[in-house]
Amino acid sequence: MTGSRDAEFSDFVAARETSLRRLAFLLCQDWHRADDLVQAAVTKLYVHWPKAKAADSVDAYVRAIVVREFLDERRSSWVRRVTLTSQLPDRPAAGTDPETSLDMQAAIAGLPPRQRATLILRFYSDLSVEQTAQVLGCTPGTVKSQTAKALTSLRIAFSPNSDTTRADATSVGSSVAARRADGEEGLNHA
Repeated sequence: MTGSRDAEFSDFVAARETSLRRLAFLLCQDWHRADDLVQAAVTKLYVHWPKAKAADSVDAYVRAIVVREFLDERRSSWVRRVTLTSQLPDRPAAGTDPETSLDMQAAIAGLPPRQRATLILRFYSDLSVEQTAQVLGCTPGTVKSQTAKALTSLRIAFSPNSDTTRADATSVGSSVAARRADGEEGLNHA
């Protein structure tokens, strides 16, 4: 009994595969996704083959499955997060400048330990102000002030006309400025 059922199912799918694939393509406008839709629909059709065969029109039954699969896929959270396109972006991906990375590492290393820990917990570990305060054993106000001081020091260190004599950024600004000066001096002597 199962062998004849499988043979009948296989014959039906083989005869309708092209039209099902075209229907799926018209729905989603992508041949790869169309193939996925047809595969999912055929799988469901196999599971419900006795019911489909008893329907007035097996073709209408399987078309409904393809359309429902498409709509279910559109409603899923995966589709909202991921958009596949055949067009490449017009701009190149942003690359990281090794010099800037080294400067940033030096600037962060030059911060006082509490400010450094605050920045790392807030922006690298993506903790909230309250979570950071709990980890550091201080108040949220302290986290906010330490974050503000650290960011000010980094902004000063990376400003084009960095004045390294400012009291709140002396250690950070001087370490970055010294690194830049060494690099520029090395280039001038070459």
